[in-house]
Order: sequence, then structure tokens, then C-alpha cells
Amino acid sequence: MPRERALLVGAPSKDIEPEVAAEHLEELARLADTAGAVVVGTLRQRLDAPHPKYYIGEGKALELRERVLETGATLVIFDEQLTPAQGKNLETLLGTRVMDRSELILDIFATRARTAEAKMQVELAQLEYMLPRLRRMWTHLSRIRGGIGLRGPGETQLETDRRIISRRIRDLRSKLAVVARQRATQRKARAKEFRVALVGYTNAGKSSVLRALSGANVLVEDRLFATLDPATRAVELEDGVRVLLTDTVGFIRKLPHHLVASFRATLEAALEADLLLHVIDASHPRWEEQKSVVEEVLADLGADDRPTLLLFNKVDRLTHEEEAALRVRVSAIVPQPALFGSTVEPGGMDELRERLAEEYRASHPRVRLRIPVVDGEALAAVYREGEVLRREEHDSVIDVVARLPLPVLGRLQRRAGILVFESP
Repeated sequence: MPRERALLVGAPSKDIEPEVAAEHLEELARLADTAGAVVVGTLRQRLDAPHPKYYIGEGKALELRERVLETGATLVIFDEQLTPAQGKNLETLLGTRVMDRSELILDIFATRARTAEAKMQVELAQLEYMLPRLRRMWTHLSRIRGGIGLRGPGETQLETDRRIISRRIRDLRSKLAVVARQRATQRKARAKEFRVALVGYTNAGKSSVLRALSGANVLVEDRLFATLDPATRAVELEDGVRVLLTDTVGFIRKLPHHLVASFRATLEAALEADLLLHVIDASHPRWEEQKSVVEEVLADLGADDRPTLLLFNKVDRLTHEEEAALRVRVSAIVPQPALFGSTVEPGGMDELRERLAEEYRASHPRVRLRIPVVDGEALAAVYREGEVLRREEHDSVIDVVARLPLPVLGRLQRRAGILVFESP
């Protein structure tokens, strides 16, 4: 099948710096490549405000039509989000398909989804995006309908499809709610574990970090959104310290709202984590903007209050002078703890391993408990929610050395008859 020939259009506002706008268009080109298109040209226009009819000005729209004819483009991709009316007007003028950044990202997610859950999430986001745009992108939806909803008296096919899509959206939301409950049950079973969620801009190297720490066979590819499905791996650190590391879907500038909402069940790993490990591409010239994008999405999810550790990855791509300058810059402007590492250099993850072990020990202190023999409930809680290292029984008490999460330790300290000592 021949690759789509894509013509890219950037129309940023005039308050965005030219070099930033150019970098955004380069990112759009990478998205187009990830989707399987070959970029045949670009068109730029800086705007005071979007044109209501074509988003870009009418003169620029006519120039765009000429460029489509010159390049033989089969697809025009806008870096900005188009209204349904703007998309329809542009397709009528250009005589070719038009999509915006959100639709392109949704298409990439559709091709990258592997598990049943990810496929449902992507389909839900696509349908919610499609519903107000049916008049422009109408196709017969019998494959979704499955033979249900035959056209009624006086009902147009467009109205039928709207009804079918609305029904399918309700069905997907119901199924994803079941998935969310199942995930909550799984997380509850892992409550005694120290959970770390990897978050970051797409292609920052989260999957590489997961593979480097766990040794597990995780897909790593130098493309945007190489992995969508969350992966959780156990990572053994020093002294038998064990943490659960969960990779999450990468974020990107202008991530479609429907997509964030649909992947909420997956991204809830960030909400439930004991620690967020925010992976940043240290070699990217605009890492600060990417960091801000991730923080904005986390805030939308309600996860911006979680303890966070920054990992500046890919320092192997920097010279010694560039790395030194980066460390100075980070220490001056970043309030969170920051580490620097590489997944390709020997020992490049050692500093991270040590820090994760410190975080684990701080949240799961080793203590000695003296529990009355009659308090079976407290003893059961220690075994259920902590890690018992040693146990000795005396006449009326049981001495237990264990690692316990701080909340559990606080509850036990408030129980009558239980004594807590620092463990050697």
C-alpha cells in the first residue's frame, strides 16, 4: 500500500517564538512519520487569531491549494485543532483529506494499541472526536453497528450513524468502568509494595529505563508513542529491596482531551503510585517545555501532588560541557530532586537504583514491634501489609522485625498495648 503524501500546516499565534513554532512543526513531522506518511512539504502562517472559515487566512488557503497540486499531497495535516466547519471548508477547497493534530494522534494510538483495554480506550476517544464531525467524515458504520439500528422511517443515514456511535460510546464507557474496577482491585492487592510510576513526554526513554532497571523484555523504539499499554515490572534493588515500576503512556503537546479522558484508567497508576519518576530527555533542546506539558497533564489528572523524582535521561548524548551546564541549569530552576542517567552506558542507572532504594526505606522503615499475643488482628495486618523479617514468641508478646509502610506503622502505633522500637 503506497504511503500517504502529507503536507503539513503550522499556524501558531504571533506570541509564540519562531524557533519554538518551527520545533513544533518538526514534531508534527515526526508524528506523521510515525503514522506512516511521507512529508512532502510544509506551509506556515503566524496568526493574530484563527480565521473562522479556514483557520488560516483565505489567501494562505488558496496558496495551500496550489501547494497540494504541486506536491501531489493526498493528505493535509494542521498542527492546530480545527473545528468541524473549518475541516469541512478546507476539504471542499483543497479537494483532499484534511486532519488536525488531534486526529493524527488518535490514528497513531489506534495502530499502536495492543491489549483489549487500549483498543477500547482508543476507540472511545476516536468516536467522541468523530461524533461532532460526522457530516465531514461520514462513512457507513455497519462494522460498528453490527446489524443493529436499521434505518427508521424518515431517518437519514447520518442520524442513524450518530445514534449508533452514541450507543457504542455508552457501551465502551461501561466496559472501561469495569476495567477501572479491576485495576483498583489489582492495585489493592499490591498495596504492600512500593509503587513507582514512570511518566514523561513521549520518546523521553521511559521504556528504556524500565528495561534497564528490570531486565525485562520491553519494547523500545525511537518513535513517538512506541508503547501504549502499561507494563508493570518488579525491580530488585539492593538488600532485597523490591519495587514495582509501571510504565505509562507518553504525553505530548496538545494531547487530545478525549484521549486523556479515555486513558484515565491506565493513567490512574500515576494517581496511586508512592512515587512518580518523571523521565526527561536531557538531550532535547526544549526539555523545559516538555517538562511543563507533562506537569500540566498530571495536574489535569489530579496527580500533581504526588512525590516526584526527576530523571534526566540520555545524558550519553551530551558532551561533558553540555552536561555540566545542564546540571547548573537544573539546580537553579527545578525545585524537585533531580538525577542524571543513561540507559546505554555501563552503570548509567546506578544513581537511580540507589535513590529508589532510599525512597523505599524512607517509606517502609525497618522497625521492631512488640505485639500482645491476644492482638491477632494487629499481627495479621503486619503480615498482610508489610514484610516480616524476623519473629520471636515470648510468654504474652510476639516480637516482630518488619518493614512497614508509614501509614500502617502509624495505625499500629495508635493501638493499645503495641510497642514500636527502631530496628538495628
